[in-house]
Amino acid sequence: MEINFFSYLSNRLSFNLENLSQYGSKELLALLKQDSSSAFTQIYLRYWKQLFAIAYNRLKEIETAEDIVHDVFTALWDNRHIIQIDTLESYLATATKYMVLGRFRKLEREKRYNNLYVAPEPGISPESSLHYKRILEIVKRQVDSLPERCRLIFIYSRNEGMSAKQIAQKLNISPKTVENQLTKAIKSIKAAARSFTISTIPAIFTILITA
Repeated sequence: MEINFFSYLSNRLSFNLENLSQYGSKELLALLKQDSSSAFTQIYLRYWKQLFAIAYNRLKEIETAEDIVHDVFTALWDNRHIIQIDTLESYLATATKYMVLGRFRKLEREKRYNNLYVAPEPGISPESSLHYKRILEIVKRQVDSLPERCRLIFIYSRNEGMSAKQIAQKLNISPKTVENQLTKAIKSIKAAARSFTISTIPAIFTILITA
């Protein structure tokens, strides 16, 4: 259930924030598990700028980055009784990166096959058209089965026409990693679709999976 926890916290402050500013992360976490809204607020004040920077550097959108930070802290509050945290800063940074990746996955699902489907050439036979559709189905299933990052890179490359350098900047990885992941995706899809690459439709196979 979504909550307006900032309003909630403002009505429950029970510690002086200036005093809590001297507390270490372990002490703040201990107080958080005791439902201390003041400890939560101190954690928020201490880390929100860092988390916003992580999200914004990847998303390049202020409002979306703010949403990510809000979601990270909401999850921290909602799960305060059950989460096990060794290093608070690392935990929050990792949670932010996962939230960003989740946002990318959501965008990918929305756009996944908008540009993937290419209509058969006029005059193609019904038999070839059937093979064509089967190839597309195989490609879609195989793309879906790729590891998260590999699939995302393939979609950005084929659907959005992004270069390896652009993808690397967007995902904060090296261009070499992008190239390796694309090679992995292409090999996987070729292996799955090889038996259906009939001579009447080589163009679609090339459009879908060649580098």
